[in-house]
Amino acid sequence: MYIQVIGAGSWGLAIARLLAVNGHRVRVWCRAEDGPEQLRASRTSPVYLPGVRLPDSIEISTEHDPAAEIAVLAVPSHVMRTVVAAHRFSEATILVSVAKGIENETLKRMSEVIHEVSGTRRIVVLSGPSHAEEVGRDLPCTVCAAGDDAALCAKVQEAFMGKTFRVYTTPDVIGVELGGALKNVIAIAAGVCDGLKLGDNARAALMTRGLAEISRLGVAMGADPLTFAGLSGMGDLITTCTSVHSRNHSVGERIAQGMTPEQAVAASPMVAEGVRTAKSVHALSRKHGVEMPIAEQVYRVLFEGLDAKQAIVELMTRDPKPELG
Repeated sequence: MYIQVIGAGSWGLAIARLLAVNGHRVRVWCRAEDGPEQLRASRTSPVYLPGVRLPDSIEISTEHDPAAEIAVLAVPSHVMRTVVAAHRFSEATILVSVAKGIENETLKRMSEVIHEVSGTRRIVVLSGPSHAEEVGRDLPCTVCAAGDDAALCAKVQEAFMGKTFRVYTTPDVIGVELGGALKNVIAIAAGVCDGLKLGDNARAALMTRGLAEISRLGVAMGADPLTFAGLSGMGDLITTCTSVHSRNHSVGERIAQGMTPEQAVAASPMVAEGVRTAKSVHALSRKHGVEMPIAEQVYRVLFEGLDAKQAIVELMTRDPKPELG
C-alpha cells in the first residue's frame, strides 16, 4: 500500500517508521524548515524523535503527492485547516487524522475540519495511548480507528496493525476525538499536581474526576459514554497524565515550579495541544451547559493569571456533591 504521512514531527515520523516496517511504501511530506536534507542524509531527527532511525525505504519530500491510498495527517490541530487546504487528495484517498485537538475559532473536531476543507467523507480518526517515543522504539501500543464507514476503518486497521501496534475499530468518532483532545487539558492539571508534589492521591483524584468531566461533555455532544472507559478515553488519559513523555503534563509541571504559561510552553519545541484545547473546552462547556471544574481551573491558570496553588484550593473547597450526580 502507498501511504503518505503529512508532517515530520515526532508522531509523523514514528508513524512513518511503523508503516514502513509493516511493509508499505511510505512517503513523508515535510516543510522546508523541518530539515528534509538532514532527514534524508541521517534518517534521524534529534529534535523530534531522538534515537530512532527511519528505514532507508521512506521517501522524504517537500512535494505533495495526491496519489497515496492513505494520507496520514500528522500535524498540530491548530494548523490542520491550513495544511489540508494546501494539499490535493484523490477521491479514493483515505484521510487519517492523528491530531488531538479542537479548533479554537469554530470549536470543530479535526474530522469536521478535514471534511469541511477537503469535501471528502473518507476520513478515519486514529487515537489512543500512543507516545511517539515508544512507538518509534517498537514498544507495544494499542489504539482505536474511528470512522463512519466500517470498511475504511478496517482498511486502516489492516495497514497499521503489526507485532507491536494493535488497532481496534469503533464507529464513535465524536467520543474518540473528544477523548483524545480533552485528556490533554486534564494532563496539564496532573502536571501541576505533580509539580507541587501533592502526591498520588491528588493525581488519582484529578484523573478520575477529569474523566467524569470529559464523559459529561462527550455525552452532551453525542458520544457513546462507553468510549470514555476505553483506549481513547481512560487509556489515553492515564498515559498523558503519568508519562515522562507527556508534553501537556510537562507544561503543568513547569507552571507549578514557577514558570509563566508562556515560558512553560516555550520551553519545549514540541506542541502541547492541551493549551489551545483549554480555550475550546472552556467555550464548549458553556455552549452545552456542562460543568467542568478542572478544565475551568486549567483555563484560568493558562489565560487569566490564576495562581496554580489557588486553583487547587478552589477545586478542593467546592460545594459538596454526590459523586455520580
